[in-house]
Amino acid sequence: MGRFKHIGLVLMLLLCICFTVHSQTRNDLVLADDHLILLLDLHSPDATIDSLLKTAGVQKPEVKMLKNGNYSSLQKLGWNVLPMDGKLLRIDRSLSDINVGMPKITSQLSRNKGRPGYPVEVLYGVNNFARITVHELPNGLTRFFLPGNSRAKRVMLSGSFNNWSTLQGQMFKTDSGWVRDISLEPGVYAYKYIVNGNWTRDNNNNLSQDDGVGNTNSIYYRYNFSFKLPGYNSAHRVAVAGSFNKWNAGELIMNNVDNGWELKLYLHDGIHQYRFLVDGKPVTDPANKAIQKDASGNQTSVLSLGESTTFKLNGYENAQRVYVAGNFNRWDPDELPLKKVNGVWMLSRTFPAGNYQYRFIVDGKWITDPTNPHLAREGSHTNSLFSVKPNHTFRLKGYGNAKRILLTGTFNNWSEDGYTMEHRSDEWIISIRLKPGKHLYKFKVDKEWIRDPDNKLWEQNEYHTGNSVLWMEQ
Repeated sequence: MGRFKHIGLVLMLLLCICFTVHSQTRNDLVLADDHLILLLDLHSPDATIDSLLKTAGVQKPEVKMLKNGNYSSLQKLGWNVLPMDGKLLRIDRSLSDINVGMPKITSQLSRNKGRPGYPVEVLYGVNNFARITVHELPNGLTRFFLPGNSRAKRVMLSGSFNNWSTLQGQMFKTDSGWVRDISLEPGVYAYKYIVNGNWTRDNNNNLSQDDGVGNTNSIYYRYNFSFKLPGYNSAHRVAVAGSFNKWNAGELIMNNVDNGWELKLYLHDGIHQYRFLVDGKPVTDPANKAIQKDASGNQTSVLSLGESTTFKLNGYENAQRVYVAGNFNRWDPDELPLKKVNGVWMLSRTFPAGNYQYRFIVDGKWITDPTNPHLAREGSHTNSLFSVKPNHTFRLKGYGNAKRILLTGTFNNWSEDGYTMEHRSDEWIISIRLKPGKHLYKFKVDKEWIRDPDNKLWEQNEYHTGNSVLWMEQ
């Protein structure tokens, strides 16, 4: 649990305190996305809130100011502050910024995969509406519709897609309700409506999820894929089952359409095995030539969603076997063999968006990719690094005499070895995939740590040297 090195053992006491008060109030502590997140129920007694803040490392908390909506003291200390529904206040700070001078936290401190109010990534999803109130428009936008509420003066749409903003997302009144059109990428989203200041979920949506702080949000999937099986019009029931839903044969029932059967859904990028079940009989996809046997020896169709990446290794013409392994396959050295094509070892594979580390194994010897300038560390090993669907490029101009420049920040746990940047012309550059939210970072020029000189946004750290700040939108 080295990544929690700045969190003190005292936070375990906070867990106990939060558990005690949770039954009456909604005070809570979670660790998510490398942040310490403290949820404060402002209905709690002043002494309770004061104790929680002090235990979390907030010096001289002014509880009365918080209850009056003044959060400047927390913000000056580097905490992100978000007022939520029902007098609930969410504050968070990067784990790397927190240092309370206590021993390392132990594995007893749990860690959430998501963060409050934001659904975790899922492999698949199908919407379930009693009455369809969210749907896709021909122009590619997604329309949210709240029927009725004709006497409401103001209605807002708020969700994970706009960081639960109470200022954005104003809906427009029609003769039958309120509408708002927004642009969404395929994925899973949580949302609510704010009607005259009151938060409410979509009562026509049968899909909901606990937001992690005692409230319930509606869930919507923006689709990106359709399973289709032509023919079989005389069948009573056709379903699709696959590795993404643990081969559940009774869950994803397809719809009978004019030319066969179809099911639209959200399906996460990756490699999926699947088959159709026609009245219980397994059938592979006739339109998909990619066939593979599952663990039981049954034939399945194979679907690859995402971006195709080709690994290439030049030379090594006399090698007998070349494999590639990385954090994408648990570093298994015998799973992904490369084939020699015109003297070049090659393998193409589809990956979801993200950052990946890898190495080649040439006749049992592990090597980094000699043509890839980007390196990273995992444990005690140096690996090659690549990104699928990178969404931000870091640049540092000048420093032509530097031997090596690294990028390091909250996204790689402030690794001393960071991500190696490539020297192109008069700048150093690297493109990576970042999650939505706040990221702190620095460049390491040989042995000197510097802020990004082209980024005016920064915040102070415990070493009084400052960190550059980057915000990524949802």
